[in-house]
Amino acid sequence: MNKFVLSFKEIDKTMLPAVGGKGANLGELRKIPGLRVPDGFCITTDGYRKAIETLNGVRELIVQLYSVKPAEQDKISTIGVQIRRLIENVEPDLELAEAITRRICELGEDAAYAVRSSATAEDLPSASFAGQQDTFLNVRGKDQILTHVKKCWASLFTDRAITYRIQNGFDHENVFLSVVVQKMVFPECSGIMFTADPVTSNRRVLSIDAGFGLGEALVSGLVSADNYKVREEKIISKNISCKKLAIVARPEGGTAESEIEAVRRDAQALSDAQILELERIGRTIEKHYGCPQDIEWALADGVLYILQSRPITTLYPIPKGPDDRNRIYGSYGHQQMMTDVVKPLGITFNKLFFFFAIPDMMAEAGGRMYMDMSSDMKSPLTRKFILNSYATQDLLMYSALRKAVSDKEFIKSLPKGKSATNFLANPQVISIIMRAMKEAKKGGTVLEAHVKEQRLILNMQVEKIRDDLREKSGDAVFAYIHEDAKNFGNRMFDKNNSMQYGLMVLWNLNTSWVKKHMKKWLGEENAIDDLTKSVPGNITTEMGLALMDLADTARKYPRLCAYLPNAKDDTLWSNLKALDGGQEFGKELQDFLKKFGMRCPGEIDITRERWIENPTAVIPMILGNVRNFEAGAGEVMVEKGRLESKQKEKEYLERIRKLPGGRRKAKLAEHKIDVLRSVTGYREYPKYCFISYFQAYKEALIREAERLARQGVVEAPEDVFYLYFEEFWEAARTGKADKSVIEARKQEYKLFEKLTPPRVITSEGEIINGEYETENLPEGALPGTPVSSGVVEGRARVILDPSKADLMEGDILVTIFTDPSWTPLFVSVKGLVTEIGGVGTHGAVITREYGIPGVVGVENATKLIKEGQRIRINGSVGYVELL
Repeated sequence: MNKFVLSFKEIDKTMLPAVGGKGANLGELRKIPGLRVPDGFCITTDGYRKAIETLNGVRELIVQLYSVKPAEQDKISTIGVQIRRLIENVEPDLELAEAITRRICELGEDAAYAVRSSATAEDLPSASFAGQQDTFLNVRGKDQILTHVKKCWASLFTDRAITYRIQNGFDHENVFLSVVVQKMVFPECSGIMFTADPVTSNRRVLSIDAGFGLGEALVSGLVSADNYKVREEKIISKNISCKKLAIVARPEGGTAESEIEAVRRDAQALSDAQILELERIGRTIEKHYGCPQDIEWALADGVLYILQSRPITTLYPIPKGPDDRNRIYGSYGHQQMMTDVVKPLGITFNKLFFFFAIPDMMAEAGGRMYMDMSSDMKSPLTRKFILNSYATQDLLMYSALRKAVSDKEFIKSLPKGKSATNFLANPQVISIIMRAMKEAKKGGTVLEAHVKEQRLILNMQVEKIRDDLREKSGDAVFAYIHEDAKNFGNRMFDKNNSMQYGLMVLWNLNTSWVKKHMKKWLGEENAIDDLTKSVPGNITTEMGLALMDLADTARKYPRLCAYLPNAKDDTLWSNLKALDGGQEFGKELQDFLKKFGMRCPGEIDITRERWIENPTAVIPMILGNVRNFEAGAGEVMVEKGRLESKQKEKEYLERIRKLPGGRRKAKLAEHKIDVLRSVTGYREYPKYCFISYFQAYKEALIREAERLARQGVVEAPEDVFYLYFEEFWEAARTGKADKSVIEARKQEYKLFEKLTPPRVITSEGEIINGEYETENLPEGALPGTPVSSGVVEGRARVILDPSKADLMEGDILVTIFTDPSWTPLFVSVKGLVTEIGGVGTHGAVITREYGIPGVVGVENATKLIKEGQRIRINGSVGYVELL
């Protein structure tokens, strides 16, 4: 076998390093029975390396690219031109030239050929380099083919190819080029077929684009194409376009544009029979590869030819259900305000904690967690309950679910099963709700006592878990954690903790009542915002105030403030001892970490690095407070908010008393507001507590991971994060772990990081997107959900990591989501914009408490709003204007 030139019949999908993505796919396609694939050959990557290895100056130029950033297009262009010029002028090795000539003679010297680039990092399941290198059509003659082979080699260094590699982390010296030389077919019609709908992602709907002439016209966007959609051997839609142009082959070589005669422009490019035949071919190819495909095809002399097939890399994975029934899934990450990828160990703990009653309800897809909502959506009763809950959590999720249930046939096809809302009918739960409502009649003072009691109970439980685990090792650690995590749900509803759930119910009920009646009686849309500032007992507010106190301490010592921006975790404590005020500050910081050190961004993933593990992560927040506030500002802010709320309450009650039946209404409203303020602060505490559970577990599990690393079972303690809990337990028990599985999951994690998780997806892979009503918004405004009233203008600070925040007072924070670890930043900003959330989520509650306007659920906010841009947010109506 010649190592420089291989015929298609010598190639299969395993030969990517030799012939690149296109070449490997063409060789593989030729092996599928019944497919017509035009013949050809590949000049291997060895041929490419042989041709350029002696080129003086090429490697030096490639090395220069490693220091270039994607935005530096002038540098990319200058270096690229020099590399391409050298490659295009290379004299091919005699052995290589003879091998190419021999293959051309075998296939036909007078035939026309397509000469295509095929990179080793192209048409992969994890990345598509389609269109990054060049293709040349209707090339005729040995000399012209050799010339265009060199052009293909050079196209590895076009501006777009270089930029793509830099952006996606591919090494310029480890991406090689093969060249495909394939006999041309001259089609009357050609196009592209996707075996999954590229618009909706539905895997059962196949989409075909078709136009006259060569397919390059469609690929380049030169002409509009017919589009046909087919589902299970039935054509479900046709969109026939006006096709004015075609690209055709010229007799002397190359291609040209040609006008289509008027009588054919609006004709259907493919017959119905040909559409269905293409679907059959597409499904055959998809089955062979085992994943959805993007396929190039051509129709010549009544015969359908396949020119190329590659994986569709843009589809979000489908959550894995227990069977093949139709199902609908909602994003758990959007509900929890954390849409980042979660490592396998983190997924296990979320399943143990939050799906203890119905473990099969949680599915995994793309490194995220999804809830199987099929049973809830099928039942009219539970459907209403779920929709109402999402109306306050995430309006885009609410809109998407409403759109899903409008498809009656799909809803009818969903399976029955256990519902997420079944527990509401549990007599024990009903008893808890009734007790909570009875306690609420006694007033806010009684409820505040319950809040303190529940906080104490939860703290004692966490300390017991931590103490128990300190005395255990090996198998006993895993057995204890597994049993304790499973019992989390039961603890929430036992007689000692019954008010824990009851307080949350009261918060929901009273929020809804106050919102509804203040609007009905007074026309006030945003009364909740006014009445819940500086509520007592909010643990995340206490965290923010503690950081303000740390700032007050640091502010007194200039040398300390000068040191902190450069502090490192491994030397922090020793360096503090040597600084004036360092010991005082260090003790306060340790006290802070003892209470709040289990927190971090994305804290629902147990594998995330906590503040206690990385204490310098909180220093930028402390220094921001030093810079933006005077001493004692925290307490002043809290008291100011409390007085404003009391004043608003007084105003509202006076206005209510003037209504018909006003005295009775005012008395009822006063009670409801009293209850609301008493229980709102508790809303943040259960999450604080289960994150504390996570930290107690993690401390014990890290000890076991360190033992496995010492024994060589894993390379590093953090490797266990890529194992599910049961796998970690088994590795600890047997002293064996599959390191190849860990490495594969690390690579998968990097791939998943690039994906954007949908809010709602079906078992068919269809992504259902929600929509806002935008009729009454200013032109160009970005719609969202209003969560904290007011209008404010300021500088947008687009921040994805709170530990890297450098906020000035008056900035508007723009981010994907916030969880409690972001709370300290709220004191410095005058507005909040997030991509995820609703009126009842963390960011919304904190903005109302701090009295700053907030708009959440603004899709792609971090991409559409530029860092430093001036924006106006309207937290009363719900939109962002780019000024």
